Amino acid sequence: MAVRRRQRLGPGGGRALLAAVLLCVWGRAAAERVRYAIPEELGRGSLVGPLARDLGLSADELPARKLRLSDEKQYFTVNEENGNLYVNERLDREEMCGESATCSVSFEALVHNPLNIFHIEVTIEDVNDNSPTFSKTALDLEIGEWTLPGARFPLEMAHDADVGSNSLLTYQLTSNPSFSLAMKDSPDGSKLELVLERALDREKQSSFELVLTAVDAGDPVRSGTVQIRVNVTDANDNAPVFEQDRYRVSLPENTPPGSEVLKLSASDADAGTNARITYGFGKMPAKALQKFVIDTESGSVTLQEALDFEDTHVFTLAVEAKDGGGLIAHCKVEVEVLDVNDNAPEITLLSVSSPVPEDAAVGTVVALLKVRDRDSGENGQVWCELSGEAPLSIVASSGGSGQLANVPAVGNRAPERQRGRRQWLLETSRTKRGNLSRIDNTAIEMCAAEKRGGRRQRALLLGVLLAVWQAAWGQLRYSVPEEMPKGSFVGDVAKDLGLHLLELSDRRVRILNKGRTQYFALHGKTGHLVTAERIDREQLCRLVEKCVLRCELIVEGQMQVYGIEVEITDVNDNAPSFREAEKELRLSETTAPGSRFPLAEAHDPDSGRNSLQSYELSGDEHFSLAVQAGPGGDQRPELVLAKALDREEAAFHELVLRAMDGGDPARTGTARIRVTVVDANDNAPVFSQAEYTVRVPEDVPVGSVLVTVTANDADEGLYGHVKYSFRKISDRASELFNLNSETGEITVKDHLDFEEISSYELEVQAHDGGELFDTAKVAISVTDVNDNTPELTVSSVVSEIAEDAQPGTVVALLHVQDGDTGANGEVRCSIDKDVPFRLEKSYQDYYRVVTSSELDREQVWEYNVTVRAADGGSPSLQSSAVLALRVLDVNDNAPVFLEERYSARLAENNAAGALVLTVRATDADWGQNARVRYRLAEGRVRGAPLSSYVSVQAETGALYALRSLDYEQVRELQLWVRAEDGGAPALSSNVSVRLLIVDENDNAPQVLYPPAGAAAGSGAAWSGVELAPRRSEAGALVAKVVAVDADAGQNAWLSYELAKATEPGLFRVGLHSGEVRTARSPLARDAARHSLVVLVRDHGRPALSATATLSVVLAESVAELLAELGSAADEAAAPGEPAASLTRWLVLAVAAVSCLFVAFLLLLLALRLRRWHRQQLLPADSGALRGVPVSHFVGIDGVRAFLQSYSHDVSLTADSRKSQLRFSAASCCDPLPARPPPDEPAPLLGDQDPAGALPAPSAPPSVSFSLHIFSATLSSDAPLPFPRRVPGLA
Repeated sequence: MAVRRRQRLGPGGGRALLAAVLLCVWGRAAAERVRYAIPEELGRGSLVGPLARDLGLSADELPARKLRLSDEKQYFTVNEENGNLYVNERLDREEMCGESATCSVSFEALVHNPLNIFHIEVTIEDVNDNSPTFSKTALDLEIGEWTLPGARFPLEMAHDADVGSNSLLTYQLTSNPSFSLAMKDSPDGSKLELVLERALDREKQSSFELVLTAVDAGDPVRSGTVQIRVNVTDANDNAPVFEQDRYRVSLPENTPPGSEVLKLSASDADAGTNARITYGFGKMPAKALQKFVIDTESGSVTLQEALDFEDTHVFTLAVEAKDGGGLIAHCKVEVEVLDVNDNAPEITLLSVSSPVPEDAAVGTVVALLKVRDRDSGENGQVWCELSGEAPLSIVASSGGSGQLANVPAVGNRAPERQRGRRQWLLETSRTKRGNLSRIDNTAIEMCAAEKRGGRRQRALLLGVLLAVWQAAWGQLRYSVPEEMPKGSFVGDVAKDLGLHLLELSDRRVRILNKGRTQYFALHGKTGHLVTAERIDREQLCRLVEKCVLRCELIVEGQMQVYGIEVEITDVNDNAPSFREAEKELRLSETTAPGSRFPLAEAHDPDSGRNSLQSYELSGDEHFSLAVQAGPGGDQRPELVLAKALDREEAAFHELVLRAMDGGDPARTGTARIRVTVVDANDNAPVFSQAEYTVRVPEDVPVGSVLVTVTANDADEGLYGHVKYSFRKISDRASELFNLNSETGEITVKDHLDFEEISSYELEVQAHDGGELFDTAKVAISVTDVNDNTPELTVSSVVSEIAEDAQPGTVVALLHVQDGDTGANGEVRCSIDKDVPFRLEKSYQDYYRVVTSSELDREQVWEYNVTVRAADGGSPSLQSSAVLALRVLDVNDNAPVFLEERYSARLAENNAAGALVLTVRATDADWGQNARVRYRLAEGRVRGAPLSSYVSVQAETGALYALRSLDYEQVRELQLWVRAEDGGAPALSSNVSVRLLIVDENDNAPQVLYPPAGAAAGSGAAWSGVELAPRRSEAGALVAKVVAVDADAGQNAWLSYELAKATEPGLFRVGLHSGEVRTARSPLARDAARHSLVVLVRDHGRPALSATATLSVVLAESVAELLAELGSAADEAAAPGEPAASLTRWLVLAVAAVSCLFVAFLLLLLALRLRRWHRQQLLPADSGALRGVPVSHFVGIDGVRAFLQSYSHDVSLTADSRKSQLRFSAASCCDPLPARPPPDEPAPLLGDQDPAGALPAPSAPPSVSFSLHIFSATLSSDAPLPFPRRVPGLA
């Protein structure tokens, strides 16, 4: 043990020295940082630097030092042979470090034996490997043609992922006279703007194609381009234009309704809504509106109702064309109705004279007819003729009337009176030239009266009438103002015609009005022409400059017609009126001053001075009125823009247009004009802030609103509708943030991570419907939340450590980091307190795990050391790393048996090689140190080597019996087994094994008394002579059969029974004692000599037995007994053998027994002396077995049992009946042999401690037995007493 202790202390001192050196090297290495610089985009395998040489490691040291890198992303690798640092994969600086000005990769290099750490930093330098890029390949801008030169429009700037000079950008624009580039400095950086150099005109050029080029300052130079398409949006600066100012079309009056009259077409140089033209009618008579309809989209004018030339033969339609911006163009459409011969001539019988005297003179007016045809031209030319043979002719009168006269010259016939007929049917017919001829027949019934002398009177009358007609032929003309009440005076017709008032009634004078309405009447008493009803000139003579009503004055008595024309003069009874009392105009705020906009004309039904004369405009300063003369001399008012409009100042202008006539008093009509200023995209959106700053914790829920950007546009409608979008945003930011284009809310659409990116700078653009926009910067600062658990990285660990390692030995190197910042990133490390390890801070975030006390693998063979890292956040977050450390075994533990001593019981007569028991020892060590082998300690048994009796299996500890054991020879074996481990040096331990031999029933009982006869053997008969007095009482002891069994225990328990007797009922044998007693008193008739066969049987399985034969002589005296014995001896002796007396045999028996007893005592003494002598000669660890052969003793247990059971004093005399036998009271009640007492003799096999450490036994083991010897003397007077127990025998 002392040598082992010195060996353990030796390496400990070396390790302490090594730890001190390691700490020195560690401190120096930790303070150094190796730096390299390489350009990006190097290929895999490119050399970074000689790492091993820079760390001071030679090529020979590399295999043992095991140089390796702790680079998590594995950008680099180290060559194990030369120690150079190489690029492991292609490096992209922009992907690794984004837009950071500096980019470096830090990692650690670890070397073992001893464990060291070195900090490596590789700077990645930028190369010009990225071209400037725009977020879009094409940009669309919409600029209104009203935009003034000098207007600026922000453009998106290009992005170059490179840094430094490689990212400096300049911009170029394709040369064109309308646009240029300008850079604008602002607090949040320079902005690129497109500048309008000259005014735009969409009608001349509607779009521009530009190319914007961004060029960096790298070498070689890289560039990126974006297409800019400028669309010039239309302003409503062009009114619609008709192809003609006046259209003329002719339609037959029988044109069916639904027919297209003509299709108007107007064009507008504008585009879009401003160029969309709708058509409609202007101010027109209601009749024209009823006859015609116009399609608002196509301009097609369609006939809606049938035309009637006789009603109206010309229609003048006022058509308007209006564009989407409210500008209107006018044109006139004159529709001439062509007459069709659709009216038959009308014959009206104004007056007729009937009957006609037959003597009426030639030329006598018979009837007055009026002929009328409503058609015109040739269709309206009418001629009349008479059909038949009547002596009449038609004479044309004035006004289209005809006179029917008696003209005898016609047909050279005078009127005749036919017999039986007084009436003539006079048919007058007229035929009109045209497409259709119609005949109207008028029957005039004339009665011919025969009167003598009538010819002369008729001739005179005719002459007078002709004279009067000729005198009165002509027109009566009057003038009367309109609106005169009924009965108003028009003219004195009677006076003008020279008619007397009395003649008016006699001559039946009446007024016949043309048309259905009776406007005039003749006053019968005064002869005045008066109005029959109120006359409205505008209703009767619409659109007619001179309004004349015609009627005829018929004097039936004279068969004369007078035409009367009444001119209706105008009075100022109508005020000018507009078709629409309110009119709305929509004008763009970009409309140039001086622009004119036609207004609806007023209408005044009056004529002359009473009609429309002038217009006036009242409102505001932005508008004035101009009146243009139309093609027909009509006045056309126009609204003139006098001052530029601004919707943001005034979105509406209320104007009043007045139309005045020239009547007295003058009348006026008004129309309200509401000018709506249509917004033009002349205002760009403006953000409420140039820069929005927001701080948000990184654990903000997804969907949360971070900030709402707000931009206002002074325009309205589409141009005032602001939409938001990201103008400049990184790819990562686009994955994290979402901008609502309508509300401007910036929401989180993915989880933020402060550790990934702590701040974001977004550029937000607000653009209206006209593509004007404004930009603002949104700075989002992500505040740290303690959401990152500390990261523990095991940089290096020793998985195995010897249990004899000294305190302070480094077993692991840990690196701890926390992605959080501030208190959230301050990490405290701790280790379990119940382990023999502690933490030591090494360098910055590196910790070492070292042993704090000695290790014992047998107590703890493996440690799962939990290192915990907790940050300073609230609540604190923790992480842990488990180090699995296996303690290597050192052979410091000897094998230990599972039991202090082993004992086993083995049945005798066992088979050779039988398994006795298995001893097992364990070793707290491990591996080879815990491998246990077993062997026996040297020893002897009955002079033979112990190894010849038993053996032990070296690997398992199984103990085998090599021979069959005999209980009667060897009762037990005590031996030592040694267990030895496989360590160097080996450790061992011993254990005592006691092997008890279990008895088997292999020995039959042996009868000691009576002695065996000549044929002694197993189960042989024994012979002897016993004396029994004839006067013995029942139960008197006659003899005792003494038998022993070499077996033990139950196998040695004996039972006795009487197998055969001369007189069966006379004797009985005790079952367990073997005593032969009288069962009854002997009778006189009983024989003197009896032979008893006693069967002795043990309790083994199967049971073994033996028999003893007793000869019992019933006698009263010794002489009688001897005589019986003598005769018995003679009978039993063989032929030729002399007979011996009973006394001689008894003496010989006693002498033999005494000699044997003395010899036994001498032998026992010699054996004890011999054992003592061997103990003095043999070494202490000899392990020899001592004992006495079993063959020297017989019936040990049986005799002992017998002697213990029947301890008594006996004295024999020559006369058996006088012999005395006294039993011990303590033993007479137990017929079975007792077990050995606790203080039984020591075992036969002696034991010795081979190591000398075991104590020697206090007395050598021995085998002893006790025997009570029965002695008899021939003296009848002096009994021979025997002691109760033999001293020294137990």
